[in-house]
Amino acid sequence: QVQLVESGGGLVQPGGSLRLSCVASGSIIGISDMDWYRQAPGNPRELVATITDDGSTNYASSVKGRFTISRDNAKNTLYLQMNSLKPEDTAVYFCRQLYRGSFYWGRGTQVTVSS
Repeated sequence: QVQLVESGGGLVQPGGSLRLSCVASGSIIGISDMDWYRQAPGNPRELVATITDDGSTNYASSVKGRFTISRDNAKNTLYLQMNSLKPEDTAVYFCRQLYRGSFYWGRGTQVTVSS
């Protein structure tokens, strides 16, 4: 049974930083394509960043240069380092895994950027 659990969200001031984590169990992130998505109230869920099984990364234009996706295969954990946060980054952040042909989602972690 695959399970993804996000953590690291919280309240931060504009310009601040947070690091989100997504711990996987029942699967191997090192052989998976992994994504971070986010969803703000009233908006559709949007793709923020992707890391493929070979380590290639891609970012939404709105976060490029500010966010960094990475993973620690030994810890089976995906990360999202978020710097220079803006109020418009406020959302629930979800990790998603493509593993053996199926997609799996975590339940999300809330990020609020506000002064």
